[in-house]
Amino acid sequence: MKASVIMSTYNAEEWLEKVIWGFSVQTISDFEIIIADDGSGPKTKELIDRLRTEIKVPLVHVWQEDNGFQKTQILNKAIVASSSDYLIFTDGDCIPRADFVATHLAKREHGYFLSGGYFKLPMDISKAITKQDIAAQNCFNVAWLKQRGLQGGTLKLSATGFLAKVLNFLTPTKASWNGHNASAYKAELIAVNGFNQEMQYGGEDREMGERLFNKGLKSKQIRYSAICVHLDHARGYVNPEMWKKNNEIREYTKKNKVVKTTAGIDAN
Repeated sequence: MKASVIMSTYNAEEWLEKVIWGFSVQTISDFEIIIADDGSGPKTKELIDRLRTEIKVPLVHVWQEDNGFQKTQILNKAIVASSSDYLIFTDGDCIPRADFVATHLAKREHGYFLSGGYFKLPMDISKAITKQDIAAQNCFNVAWLKQRGLQGGTLKLSATGFLAKVLNFLTPTKASWNGHNASAYKAELIAVNGFNQEMQYGGEDREMGERLFNKGLKSKQIRYSAICVHLDHARGYVNPEMWKKNNEIREYTKKNKVVKTTAGIDAN
């Protein structure tokens, strides 16, 4: 297989199903999906078992017991479980456009990681999206979204070809490691020991990106090329203590040019 798509999830079956449908209609099919499950209940396993009979893309379920927000740990376990040399990361609340995987593969390059973004949808539209809408790519169609009340700019969804390339170059957004839309060669992630498992919610993805930079990698912006829409949800797991601790770790990583975390993949 050309790629392993790793997506995190936790007790969000409705959103996860829509995301997996999105990956089931990609323009290429020679990749696997690894679901990094941070302690979901049995309904998530039941969903995955059912979808295995409905889609052609292989589904691998990597699960750990619920012990609070431990996304970094389950992502490291998913990296180990992957069978491809190229890994694409997203979240179980981000539906990919049909060319998402193909775009990551077309733009991959040794010595770089790829940095994408997402287009955020409100709750009413998130819930309204059906399997048929995903198959028809309606949820990426600006006219369809506006008919359902979407407000604001939609350039990220409408830009294609040369315009997307120009916008990737001009955007002021830093090409950082964004867990909802990023990719790299597996060997590079192994070399930095994956995600820092001391970190919980708040910049934990970007900290690994900082270590990739410290290793000598560069980043490539694909914000307007690899498109996914983000389904709305609450964030009850956020707290100031997590952010404070994570910010301190990130500052230490930057200041000391840390490449390999001591609390990463091999800690498992």
